[in-house]
Amino acid sequence: MRKLKFHEKKLLKRVDLYNWKKEKDHREAEIIKRYNLSNREDYDKYNRMCGHITSMISKIKLLSAQDPFRVKLTEQLLEKLYNMGIITTKDNIQNCEKLAVSAFCRRRLPIVLCKLKFAQTPKEACTYIEQGHIRIGTKIITDPATLVTRSQEDHITWSDASKIKQTIQQYNNERDDYIG
Repeated sequence: MRKLKFHEKKLLKRVDLYNWKKEKDHREAEIIKRYNLSNREDYDKYNRMCGHITSMISKIKLLSAQDPFRVKLTEQLLEKLYNMGIITTKDNIQNCEKLAVSAFCRRRLPIVLCKLKFAQTPKEACTYIEQGHIRIGTKIITDPATLVTRSQEDHITWSDASKIKQTIQQYNNERDDYIG
């Protein structure tokens, strides 16, 4: 192999050709496929957040059980995770210890849309979101990576200019005319 020129060395200075970002394991690819994640970085972010939460819980558990600071911090953490929809109940801190990336992925907008029967598949839901057919409250959402909290879940609707909304309304009007 020839010797690299100066500008080639400069370009490759920060690139490590021997140690690539290794695939974590088959679970990462499985979750990316199941929840239709567009970026691997999203998986890494959720994984880091799970790690931070788990480490925070381990630090909280080091405090004595009767410590008022521990009780207050535990209640705040459980309340926050419950309101986000990451955990199902806010009974105890053991629910948070086994927190997985899939808990965050289940709160992504495409998955919530599938759960609410706006779309049949997460891929179809991503298409609707990117095309601007979905809004939460008054804001039209175009990013499929949006995490939906429990309170926002009730405000998900079709956008006013959506052709899908117009088609659904037309179908409902025809059905009402047929029944009535």
